[in-house]
Amino acid sequence: MKEALLYDRLQHNRVRCNLCAHRCTVGSGSRGVCGVRENRDGTLYSLVYGRVVAENVDPIEKKPFFHLCPGSRSYSIATTGCNFRCLFCQNHDISQDPRERQVISGHEISPEEVVRRAVRSGSRTIAYTYTEPTIFFEFALDVARLARRKGLMNVFVTNGYLSGEALETIAPVLDGANVDLKAFSDDFYRTQCGARLEPVLDTLRGLRKRNIWIEVTTLIIPSLNDTTDELRSMARFIRSLGPEIPWHISRYHPRYRMNDIEATPAKTILRAREIGMEEGLKYVYAGNLPGDSGEKTYCAACGYLLIDRFGYRVNVDNLDGAACTRCGAELDGIIECDRI
Repeated sequence: MKEALLYDRLQHNRVRCNLCAHRCTVGSGSRGVCGVRENRDGTLYSLVYGRVVAENVDPIEKKPFFHLCPGSRSYSIATTGCNFRCLFCQNHDISQDPRERQVISGHEISPEEVVRRAVRSGSRTIAYTYTEPTIFFEFALDVARLARRKGLMNVFVTNGYLSGEALETIAPVLDGANVDLKAFSDDFYRTQCGARLEPVLDTLRGLRKRNIWIEVTTLIIPSLNDTTDELRSMARFIRSLGPEIPWHISRYHPRYRMNDIEATPAKTILRAREIGMEEGLKYVYAGNLPGDSGEKTYCAACGYLLIDRFGYRVNVDNLDGAACTRCGAELDGIIECDRI
C-alpha cells in the first residue's frame, strides 16, 4: 500500500479524498467510489500502487492519439478500478472489480521497471490507460517523472474527472491527454456513468490552459447521445478550446450492462463527423470504421493526404517533419517524436 496524495484528515478518523471531482468523504475502514482508496484509522491509502493489471505495447493510435507521435509505440499500463460506473464500459472486467467483487488484482512492478520496459520496447510514450489513470495517480506520477528523465513522453487516456489539484500536480510531466467527452448532458453523466458533466469540461479547459496536447473521444450510443443538437453542442465546445483539437467519434457495441441497444450504425458516425467539420473543427475522425476516409489525416490548409491509416496500419509519407510536403502548412500536434 501507499499513502495517498491529495486528501484531508477530518474529525472522527474520516478523510476527504481530493483526487477527483467526487471528493469522497471516507470513514475509517471504508473505500471511496473508485474502490481502490481506503481509509485506515484516518490515513488514506492507495491499494493499487505498483499493482498493474494490464501492460502492453500498443500503437499510439489505439489510445487513440492521431496527432501525437503518429506511427509510434506506446507502453501502456493500468491498475484495476475506476471512479465511473459506466453501464457500457468496454473494460468492465478490470475497471469494476474493486467495486463489484472487492477484488484488487494485478502483479507487482516498480516505477523503475515500468520505465525500463518502456525504453526496451522502443516506445516513445507511456500511456496510462485501459481503466482510469486518476485512480492510480500516485503510481502514474512516479512513473511519469522517471519517464521524463529517460526522454519518454506521458499520456493519459482519461474520463476527465480529475480535481484541479490533481491536474496541477501531474501537469508538469504530462504531454497529452485523450479525454472521453461521453455526452453533453448532465443527465447522461449522472444516469449512465455516476458522475457529472461540468468537471469534465473544467478538466478540458485546464488541460488547454496548461498547453497539454488534447484529443477528445466520444462513443456515440444510439438514442442516448446521438441527436444533432447534442453533437453540435459537443463540437462547439471543443471548437471553443481550439479548432485544432482532434475529435474521435467511435461506434458503440453492446457491452457490460447495456445490451439492449444495438451497435451504432456507420451512417451515424459519418453524420457526426460532418457535424464536427461544419462546426469548424479541423480534424474529426471516424472510429471503428477501418478503411473509411474519416480515419485518415489531411492537411487542413490544402486537403493533401498526410497520414494514411487502415485500422492500426499507419503510413506517414507526406510530412517533412510536421510540415505538409505540398503546401508547407504545419500539422497540429506533437508530430515529431524527438521533442523531448
